[in-house]
Amino acid sequence: MNISDTSKGYLLTLVAVISVSNVYIFSKAALKEVSLPQFGMYWFAFGLLWILLFAYYRKAFSLLKDLTKKEYLILGALGIFEVVGTYFFFKAIFTIPNPTIVSFIGNLGPAFVIILSVIILSERFNKLELLGVIFAMLGAFIISYKSKAGINEMFIDGAQFVLLSSLLGAVNMVIIKKNIKKITPIILVINRTSFLLIFSVIAMLVVQESFIVPKVALKSIFIGSILGPFLTVIAGYLALQYIPLSRKAIIGSTKGIFVLIGSYLYFGKFPETIALIGGLITIIGILLITFGKIKLHKSKYIK
Repeated sequence: MNISDTSKGYLLTLVAVISVSNVYIFSKAALKEVSLPQFGMYWFAFGLLWILLFAYYRKAFSLLKDLTKKEYLILGALGIFEVVGTYFFFKAIFTIPNPTIVSFIGNLGPAFVIILSVIILSERFNKLELLGVIFAMLGAFIISYKSKAGINEMFIDGAQFVLLSSLLGAVNMVIIKKNIKKITPIILVINRTSFLLIFSVIAMLVVQESFIVPKVALKSIFIGSILGPFLTVIAGYLALQYIPLSRKAIIGSTKGIFVLIGSYLYFGKFPETIALIGGLITIIGILLITFGKIKLHKSKYIK
């Protein structure tokens, strides 16, 4: 049975969404037992192993020699952004008790992509996309806001880490989308995971953490590394070869629902009503952005 490129893109995106939803769960479970440097070293060491085995199977290493100096510089910039953004992501997972909240606030990502696309790529956006950006930001504000707190503590602790992670993720996504035809997904994943592993090892040595971790944490890290550094990123990057970023975001908007279910089943945690309302608003914002982007593409095609 032949599958169209568009169908491949949607299937790969669904795989990426389900995988990344489980990353929130397994990383939270592991981070209850180990420090961030310990977690990062084992998480990305396992992840790099799966990726290198996959690259060997696909005979992808030969692609490295075809890269230009400019493309290597792009990989270097992406690696640095990934290190900082991923650190803030797992710092948020570590800090915020319920991973569903991290997922909901992380829906700011598509809004940042729209804003950066206008600034960096000089793209246009329509009223529907603008409304979506407003909804996404409003939803994130509702989730993060603490009504009884003072001005210095008006947002929940950890929200700032999600904000920074989403912003850096959006920067990376814009750069990747612009260069996805020249730098293949496998090379991007190897680059990302290598940078993160090197950073984690350096952090381990600097803070003098023990290399011995509890077996229960290692089990969570082992499972999560297959889903996170490997399957999520590979499937996500491959999907961009078949479908536009805006359509990928439609399926991606359901991530919070999967995380919500997983958090309840695994940790017995369910967000407060206000957080659920805010999460729903962010999802609506993503969908408005996505449909606005599709409408913009259609209008260009008609012209």
